This record gives sequence, structure tokens and C-alpha cells, in this order.
Amino acid sequence: MFLWVMGLQAQEPVVWVTELQKISDTDFVLQFKATMQPKWHLYSQNLPEGGPLPTAFVFEGEGTAFELVGKTEESDTVTAYDSIFEMDLTWFEEEARFQQKIRLLQPDLALIKGEVNYQACDDKLCIFRNEPFRFVLDAGQAGVEAQQTISAESLKKSAALKLPLKNKKFLVNDQEQKSDHPLFNLFLLGFIGGLIALLTPCVFPMIPLTVSYFLKQSGSQRDGLGRALLYGFFILLIYVLLSLPFHFLDALDSQILNTLSTNIVVNLLFFVVFVIFAFSFFGYYELTLPSSWGNRSDSASSKSGTAGIFFMALTLAIVSFSCTGPILGSLLAGSLSTDGGATQLTVGMAGFGFALALPFGLLAFFPNALKSIPKSGGWMTKVKVTLGFLELGLALKFLSNADLVGHWGLLKREVFVGIWLVIALLLFVYLMGGLRFPHDTRGGKVSKLQRFFAFLILMFVFYLIPGLGKNQEGQLTLLSGFPPPVFYSVYPLDSECPLGLNCFKDYQTGRDFAEANGKPILLDFTGWACVNCRKMEENVWSQPEVFRLLKEEFVVISLYVDDRSELQPWEQFDFQYPNGRIKSIETIGEKWATFQSLNFASASQPFYVLMSAEGTLLNPPIQYTDTPTYRDWLQSGLEHYREGEPSVDFALSNGLQIDPVIDF
Repeated sequence: MFLWVMGLQAQEPVVWVTELQKISDTDFVLQFKATMQPKWHLYSQNLPEGGPLPTAFVFEGEGTAFELVGKTEESDTVTAYDSIFEMDLTWFEEEARFQQKIRLLQPDLALIKGEVNYQACDDKLCIFRNEPFRFVLDAGQAGVEAQQTISAESLKKSAALKLPLKNKKFLVNDQEQKSDHPLFNLFLLGFIGGLIALLTPCVFPMIPLTVSYFLKQSGSQRDGLGRALLYGFFILLIYVLLSLPFHFLDALDSQILNTLSTNIVVNLLFFVVFVIFAFSFFGYYELTLPSSWGNRSDSASSKSGTAGIFFMALTLAIVSFSCTGPILGSLLAGSLSTDGGATQLTVGMAGFGFALALPFGLLAFFPNALKSIPKSGGWMTKVKVTLGFLELGLALKFLSNADLVGHWGLLKREVFVGIWLVIALLLFVYLMGGLRFPHDTRGGKVSKLQRFFAFLILMFVFYLIPGLGKNQEGQLTLLSGFPPPVFYSVYPLDSECPLGLNCFKDYQTGRDFAEANGKPILLDFTGWACVNCRKMEENVWSQPEVFRLLKEEFVVISLYVDDRSELQPWEQFDFQYPNGRIKSIETIGEKWATFQSLNFASASQPFYVLMSAEGTLLNPPIQYTDTPTYRDWLQSGLEHYREGEPSVDFALSNGLQIDPVIDF
């Protein structure tokens, strides 16, 4: 039986477990087992120089407390050519086993500790880990050492976070609701952002010039077409490559992007940056990358062949930064607030790059269409200034995130909506010719298209007005997730819970209430800065049939994992993960985030669990979804609670995969 599990989250690509085999009073065999997720492989201990990091075991106290007998043995490996490192490499697939024989030099030694340093890769990225391990030779003495590492009070509070869950078969590692298509939506948003960037003064004039250049400089029309398509491909490639550093951040910590999205300082920084972007679009100054970058890239573009075309595409990306930078910043900020931020950022950047590359390819196929392209002019300035107003509105969202997480009370819902209303009114006045910015031409006429967009903005203003009133249930549903929640209001409300429900924000208090009243629990893992959480509350929870179930049949316990409010000093403690890592639990959000990860092997929000007060899961947890699915999920859990015998019918009927979860 394996005694020590290294790595808490089921999402880890490599999970380690250890086992101790006693040969005599002084001789032991330390055994390690690594299990890899599909498509991942762990490298051997024996690799050539210049390749990836080999697996290495580091033992504390070697040579003084004990000695190694022989080398660390490893199980069967696979040797093949690795196209990334361009050499033959040896690795493990699916499973790897290692064992090391040791001989004690100190007979009273209680613990052997150390760490495994390794690199693992799949077909997209690599991770680097330093996993600690711990072998207990003398349980009594080891217990004393553990007490010195973490206090008895902390151990008690850590143990209290672990729920005695039943029906763990309902826990799933990865749920994708049929009604949700996040990657397609991100690609579409990136594509729309790229289309908008095409209409800016930094990009639009380049389209006919570049296409004409390729067609005229090539020996044949076919050659010109090939160069234009290659140019477009390189534009797409460059923007995808810009997202790659965020995958390395994800590899270091799978939740780092989500953690950043709820950080007060990061949100304030985004607020300042987007205000700077806005005034750049207004024309008061221009944000550019260092001119030397553009000059070097432009010089390199004079090379012939594929390399020259690549640097031409890179030059476009650099010189157009003043227009594309703010839009790319919006994509980055939006990806930070979602699960799998790096992946979704890549998809969004691909959509953006595809939109920028599209006209170069299309016009190369249909060169006569060049004559139909509108001429550059003042209309592009209008587009740029309009984007500036949109950037101001987006900047306010980040200030609101910081305000919500910090509980400052500065941007209550009505204040937020009021500022958006003022921004929209100013944009309406601008489009109607009542405002001018530095690059606007004097005496310009207001076109019919401009009046049409002004009319749409005016309709948006009328849509926002009800958001200033006291009774806002059901208002501004199209904007759910952007303004603060309805209960974060300047008006005194009876409840600080979504939709005025009677909810609890502490698990134990809510559990006791559910037990006393004989009701099932809806465990709602949410966040103050969680956009999808607000969408669920204002678009799904607000539906009559769902609202009735939540109000009458369930006890709602909402746990905010990004709440930065500090716990009382006597409530703070140190939590020790199974891999030995110790985390200080000092805030409410840290407590509930650890609670979610420990019991449900999940770190995403929204995340909903139906259970009894005794800890019996009623059906599989569910995440962001549509009203019919959520309603059926609630009804299924309620029926199972009343029957007392939950089944897997709901999971099977909704195509959810049920996997066993390791009990840590």
C-alpha cells in the first residue's frame, strides 16, 4: 500500500506516490511511483547533455544519517527521437517506478526527506517540478517532528476542512457543459477584436500597399498569391506566439492566472493601464514600442525568401502596436478571469491574428477588390476615439473588481452604472459631432452610419437608466457579470445574498441550519470578481422555476474564494498539503479555496455542489451552464435527497464522466 501521495490536485500531469519496504533494522528500499496523464511523459534519469531536465532524486542527510546503496533503479522506458530537442531521448509513458536502497548510519533516524526534481512534457508544453517526499521510519519520532513543523492547533483546523463525503463517485475531474462553448466564444471575440483593429489608422492603410507590393514584386500571379498567404500566416503565428509565455506560468501553477485576476493590486494596475490606453486612443499621446525594434525588423524584412516575409509581418505587428495593444490588453485581461487562462488566451490571440491576416489573403485571391476598399480618412479617427470610450468602460470593471474583493464600498452597483451612463452619453455626443479630440478634423459632417451608431449608443443609455433605481432584480441582464452584483448596492437591502436569497457565507453555520431544518445544501463556490458567477446568479438563478427551488428547497452556502478579508487571529492557521508544502491560511478566501480544492479537487468558479448535511453527495457537481440544465440538476438532487438513495442517472443522461477521486 502506498503511504505518501505527492501532489494534491487531480489535474497535475504527474502524480507521485511512495512506499517504504523494510529489509532489516538498518536497510530499507524507498520506492517511488509516478503516474502520468494521457499524452504526458516523464524523462528518465539518464539523458544526454543539451536535452531536457532528467529526473533526479535529492535526499536530505545523505552521507551523515544514511547512505545510498547502489544507484536509483528505474522501470522500463521508451527511447525515441524527440523533434523538440532534436535528439534521441528516453522517457516513461503512463507510469514510472523507481527504487533506491539505503542503509542507516544513525539507527534512531525517524524520517527520510528529500525531493524529486523532474521535467514532464506533452505535445504542447512542459512543466518543471520539485516535489518533496517523506518516508516515515519511526512513526513515534516522526510525529514529534511533524508537530515541530506545524502546530497542533493548525493540524486540528486543517483536519476540520476535510469533509466526510459519501458518494465520491459523483466527483468529476473535468466537466464541459453541452451548452457552453468557451473556446469558440474566445476565438470569436478575438476575431471581432482583430476586425476592429483592421479599421484603425495603424493597420488599414497597410492592407492595399502590402497586397499590391506582393503582386507587383512577384514573377507571377501565383507567386504573389503564395507570398501574400505566407504573410498572412506569419501574422497569425506571431500573435499566437505572444501567448506562449502564459503557458509557462500555467505550468508553474495551474491557478496563477486565476489568482492574478482577483488580486487587488493587479486589478488596480489594469485599471490604470486601460485608462492610459483610452487617452492614447483619444489622441493625446501615442503608445509605441521602441523604434529600434521596428527599425531592426524592417531591415531584416529586406531579406529574400521566407525570412523576409516573416520580418515584414513582424514589422506590421510592431508598428501597429499603438492601435492593437489596447485590444490585445483586453484579450489578456479577459483570459485572466477565466479557467485555463493561457489556453483561452491563445485561442483569443489566434482569432485576433486570423482577422488581421484575412484581408491580405482574400485580396491576394481577388486583387480587383483593392479598388473597392474605402480610402483612409477621418472615419478611422472616429473608430479609434470610440475604442477609447470602450477602454474607459472596461477600465472601470477592473476598479470594480478591486473594490469588490477589498470591500471598500466605493463602486456600488448604482455608482458603477452611473459612470457607464456618463461615458455612453459622452460617446453619443461625440458621434453626433458635439465633442472633438486632437486628431479630429474641423467641420466634418456626421454621416448616416455615424448617426446609426449614435442611435445605438442612445438606446444603450436608456437601457442603463433602470440600473440606477432601487429595485433592480431582472435589470441589466444583458450586462450580467460586468456591473457589481445587485446586492452590492447604495440602497439598504434586506439580504447581502444574490437575488435576496437567505444564504450563508460560512460552511459550518449553513450546514447546521440545513441539518436543523431537514434541507439539502447547495454549496456555491463563487468569487467577488467572478464574471460567470454573476451571469449564473442574474440569468439562471433569477428564472422563476430555479429561484423557487433555491428559496424553498435548498440551503444556499456561498463561499467566496477571492475574499481578501483577514480571518480573526485565532482563526488563522497553517495548512499542510500531502506533499509536505505548508500554506498559511490568513484570509477568508484562502480558507474556502483550500476547502474546495481539498474536498472536490477543483479550483474553478462558479462550482456548485448538492449534498446533505451529513456529507452525502446527491449528484455530480456542476459549473457554468444554462437554465434548463441547472434546473434539471437541482430537481435531480432534490429527488435523490428525498429518496435517500442518489443514483448516477443524471450524470449518465447528461453525458458527464464519473471518475474516482483519490481520497487524500
